[in-house]
Parts: sequence; structure tokens; C-alpha cells
Amino acid sequence: MIIQRLDTTHASAYRALMLEAYERHPQAFTSSVAERAAMPLSWWESRLDSPLELLLGAFEDDRLVGIVGLAFEIREKARHKATLFGLYVTAAQRNAGLGYQLIQALLQEARQRPGLRLVQLTVTAGNDAALALYRRCGFVQFGLEPLAVRVGIEYFDKLHLWREVGAAL
Repeated sequence: MIIQRLDTTHASAYRALMLEAYERHPQAFTSSVAERAAMPLSWWESRLDSPLELLLGAFEDDRLVGIVGLAFEIREKARHKATLFGLYVTAAQRNAGLGYQLIQALLQEARQRPGLRLVQLTVTAGNDAALALYRRCGFVQFGLEPLAVRVGIEYFDKLHLWREVGAAL
């Protein structure tokens, strides 16, 4: 398994994997599969080329099987924070530690960014496997956003977590 930074050459694979994620786990993501499927490939390329986002991918035999992103703040007073987003691992690769490896690689990248002090994220309440993974990676809950996401007629709360970038666990 190789984990590396994604660039515009990975746009098609990134798009396909994220659309799979939105389709299979609609309650886990704020964006819908319909919204993102309508976006042109250039939109996906721009995400991979943005200085305000860093995306890592896990590859097995040149196939993208896992992703995670980090969004940086542009506002001066908030540049010490970044937001982890879009963690997804294919079903075939789950429960093998790949999510943990992706988060650790992302935190290592975060440590290289001058002035970055903390990483925050949200996770859907009830997604116990993801919550356990984030806690294992040192994240702690600081809040709950009720009715954060609506999928069909159901509403889902989001838990807000954070951790200092600091040293590796």
C-alpha cells in the first residue's frame, strides 16, 4: 500500500471514489452524490490543485482505494486550524488499518505546515467505527451539531472533534 499526495492526474480516480463514498454512505457526507456527480472534472482537478486543500490517496496496485483531505483556513485569525474531510476507504480495504494510516499520514503533512496548531473534523453521530478511529488518532469531542445533515426525511447529528497537531501518538 502506497500513500501519496494526489494531484490533477488523479482527478478521475478521486471523483469515482468520492462518488462511491457519497452513494454508499450518504449520511456520512454533507455533499450528495447528485451534487458532486454534476460537477465537471475540472472542479475535481481544481480541488487537487488548490493551495488551500491537501488530499492524500492510498493506492494498491495503482488503484485508488482510500482518500482523506485537509482544508486550510484562508482567514488570518483562523490559519492555525485545518479541517480533516472526506475520509473514505473501499469496503475491501476496511478493518485493515488503512484509515488509521491515512490519518497519520495527513497529520504528518499537517505538522509540516508553519503555524498550524490543530485539526478539526465532524463525524456523523452513530458512526461508531469512524468515531473510534478518530479517538484512536487522538481526536476528542468538543461539541454536537444537532440535525446537521438531512438525507431524505432523516436528520443526522454531527459530532465535532479536534486535536492538536503536535507530535505523533
